[in-house]
Amino acid sequence: MAKKVSMQTIADHLGVSKFVVSKALSGKGGVNESTRERVIQAAAQLGYFTQKNAYPQQAKRALPTSGGERRKQSVLVLMPNIRAQTQDSLYWGKIIDGIALALNREGLGMVIVSDDRADHLVTLLNPEGLLGLIGVGEISTALLLEVRRIGLPMVLIDHEDPLIPSDTVFANNTDAMNRIGNHLIGTGHNRLHFIGDIRYSRSFRDRWIGFRSALEEYGKPAQAGNDEMLLLEGMENGSFVDGFSRWADQRIGGGTLPTALVCANDFVALNVSEVLKSKGLRLPADVTVTGFDNIEDAARGIPPLTTVHVPKEAMGRSAVEKLLSRIENLAAPFEKILIAADLVHRDSVAEPRKDEPRLPGSST
Repeated sequence: MAKKVSMQTIADHLGVSKFVVSKALSGKGGVNESTRERVIQAAAQLGYFTQKNAYPQQAKRALPTSGGERRKQSVLVLMPNIRAQTQDSLYWGKIIDGIALALNREGLGMVIVSDDRADHLVTLLNPEGLLGLIGVGEISTALLLEVRRIGLPMVLIDHEDPLIPSDTVFANNTDAMNRIGNHLIGTGHNRLHFIGDIRYSRSFRDRWIGFRSALEEYGKPAQAGNDEMLLLEGMENGSFVDGFSRWADQRIGGGTLPTALVCANDFVALNVSEVLKSKGLRLPADVTVTGFDNIEDAARGIPPLTTVHVPKEAMGRSAVEKLLSRIENLAAPFEKILIAADLVHRDSVAEPRKDEPRLPGSST
C-alpha cells in the first residue's frame, strides 16, 4: 500500500514547517506567493492532491424553487484581471454576456470578482449566499485551491487545472483548427506556419495540436516545438509584433516566407496582417492569414479575416447549465464540455502564388 502523503511529508520535502504548508494549502495569508507556489508544486509532485481526502467535501446546496428565494441566491463569476481577461474584451465579454443571460433566465444573481489574490477571496465572499462558481479564463492554482477549500461547486471556462478536479467548458479548438489546416492545404498551400505562444493557454496549445495534425495527415512538414513563432511572448498586449516583424524580415529576405500564416486567434492575426502590409505585402495575394474566435474586429479587417466562430455566449450558457446540474448531483463524474466551432470563410485566404512575392521597389 502506498504511503499517505501528509502535510508533514511535504514540509520535510521542502525543508519548511508543517505550519507553512498548512497555510499555503489552505489559501490563508501569512505565506508569500513564491512559497505558496513551491508548496503547491511539491504537493502535486508527491501526489498529495490525488488522495481521496485531499480536498474537503463540497457542501450540498439546494436550488431554491420560488422566484423570491432565487433572487436571493447568486453565482460567483471569477475573472482575474490578467492577460486582457476583462468584461470589455471582445472575447471574454461575450462569454460573460452568455453567463448573465442564462442566470437571469433562472432568476439567479451574479457576483463578478476580478481579484486575483487568494488571500483576498475569503474577505470578499459570503459562501452561504453563493450557489457556486464559474471561472472565466486563466485562474491561478492558489485561487482555485481557496475556492475548493470553501467548498463551492465550480465550472471553469477556457481553462483547466491539473490539480483541481472540476467541470470545464471549451470550444472544440483542436477539431476547428484542424479544419483550417485542411482548408488551406486543399487550397494549395504547402508552406504553412503557426503564429502564437502555445504556452499562453490551453486553447492555444490545442489549436496548435489541431493545426499540426492536419499537416501530418497530408505529410506536410510542421515547425519544431521550439520554433520561435510558437513561443512568441506578448500575446495579451500586442508586444509580440516586434518578434514577428523580425522573423518576417528574415523570411522575406531569404525567400522562405510561408504562403499561409495560421494565427492562434484573431487579435494575433489582425496584428500580423498589419505588419505584413507595412512591409509591402498584399493580403491574400502574397500571403494568406487566418485567425480564430471571430471577434467583431475580424470582419472589419482589410481584408476581412477568415477565422473560426467560437460561440462565446453559448459557452457561458453551457457553464451555467453545467453548474446547476453539478449542484443537483455533486457525486457525478466531472465533464469536459466541448462546444462546436465553425469555419468562417472571408477574403484573407487565396491560392498561393507560384513565385515569391515581390515587394515595392524590388527588381523585376
